[in-house]
Amino acid sequence: MLVLSRHRDESIIIGDDVIVTIVDIRGDKVRLGIQAPSHVTVHRQEIYDAIQREKSGGNSAPKSAPK
Repeated sequence: MLVLSRHRDESIIIGDDVIVTIVDIRGDKVRLGIQAPSHVTVHRQEIYDAIQREKSGGNSAPKSAPK
């Protein structure tokens, strides 16, 4: 895992077409802005896990996003 430090309004680039920007920092919460092409799916972890459970019939333990 790559760990980076960023300040508000700073960004990181993933590949050639995904930009993640720090929009706001308040206490222990960070707001991110994500710019990505429409063919790239972007989900919060808990939403991704729910989608994976639904795909597998809801019987298995939650799967984590690829790391």
